[in-house]
Amino acid sequence: MLKIAFHPIYNHPLPEGHRFPMLKYELLRDQLLYEGTCTRNNFFEPTSLEDSFILNVHTSDYFNDLKNLTLDARAARKIGFPLSEELIKREIIIAGGTAKASEFAIKNGISMNIAGGTHHAYSNRGEGFCMLNDQAIGARYLQEKKLAEKILIVDLDVHQGNGTAEIFHNDPSVFTFSMHGKSNYPFKKEISDLDIALEDGCDDDTYLSILKDNLPKLIQTENPDFIYFLCGVDVIASDKLGRLDLSIEGCKERDRYVLQICKDHKIPVMCSMGGGYSPEIKTIIDSHANTFRLAQSIFF
Repeated sequence: MLKIAFHPIYNHPLPEGHRFPMLKYELLRDQLLYEGTCTRNNFFEPTSLEDSFILNVHTSDYFNDLKNLTLDARAARKIGFPLSEELIKREIIIAGGTAKASEFAIKNGISMNIAGGTHHAYSNRGEGFCMLNDQAIGARYLQEKKLAEKILIVDLDVHQGNGTAEIFHNDPSVFTFSMHGKSNYPFKKEISDLDIALEDGCDDDTYLSILKDNLPKLIQTENPDFIYFLCGVDVIASDKLGRLDLSIEGCKERDRYVLQICKDHKIPVMCSMGGGYSPEIKTIIDSHANTFRLAQSIFF
């Protein structure tokens, strides 16, 4: 069965007019239930992850500043959310969802977190709506529990996974692959193990050709025993914070290709949703829902 992390805390209240579409998490769950792609049995409610697993990735000074709400004003502004105890609790639960979902992926071939994909969180700071790097925490969680050794992170959000690149710099046990907009945020990029920077206006055919030329080679050369897939839908043409020109169908084909190659190679895959900022929230929900529809059809 496809297991999906969801917790009511994911839909955290934000000031009116905030550009982050926080409501998407709850609406996505509701849409998947309404259309019959998922039942309530597919969803599990994650709990807070133990501090020790978070401290495998993030520095104690930074994590304590988050928990105690003692980040300096400039550091807090870079995150982009008003900080609160409830928000930090939310982040720890999201990390817990990704960690638990990673175990479900090993059991079932695939698992998902409706939230997560917080790849702009560095070891010692947060930015870009990201505070704790859930997939980095998940990778270390699996390694500590000796459930995986070599991990491949496939980050196809429109923005570079700069925090993930920093966390795993010079670590051969985790290979970071980021395919992102060349001219988009973050404007100062980090160095992933493989970065592919796409020109503005990149269309379906160009994007998919590049992906299909690179991902099989990575799987062959790196031979991972676990894959994290960050499947942001901010690559589509309507996205307010993206600069690419993919259609919703092109984004769906991207996800179909990644999930199918994981299935074909029998590599467990855990998916975090990442970004999506189209003006119509229906577009965001439909684009994200495609990933869950594909997971059901390919794996189950």
